[in-house]
Amino acid sequence: MHGFSDTPSGYHVIRDLLFFLAPPGEGGGAGLGIFFFQMLAFIAIIYFLMIRPRVQQEKRHRERLERLRKGDEVVTAGGIVGKIVHMNDKELTIRSGEAKLVIDRDRIAEVRGDAS
Repeated sequence: MHGFSDTPSGYHVIRDLLFFLAPPGEGGGAGLGIFFFQMLAFIAIIYFLMIRPRVQQEKRHRERLERLRKGDEVVTAGGIVGKIVHMNDKELTIRSGEAKLVIDRDRIAEVRGDAS
């Protein structure tokens, strides 16, 4: 068996990784190192263009929901526009036209105006 074992030791794993990251020899391809760099750059672009703005938007929305007060005009996720007449930790009562509706605080999509 020429002294090789079936399970690679830590040294062999590191050596193999460094082999793949080494610059290519004559006539070789671009190498695995460039591929990893491109993948990292792609992930960073996706994060900064898609994920991070959404997280920041959700954070601002949560902050607005925490600052809700009686008299604020809100729009629900279903499109109902109304003014807050009563509120507790989980639910809001809004007046829309002549109707009073009890809705879940998490279903507020937009805060249109502050109570002034």
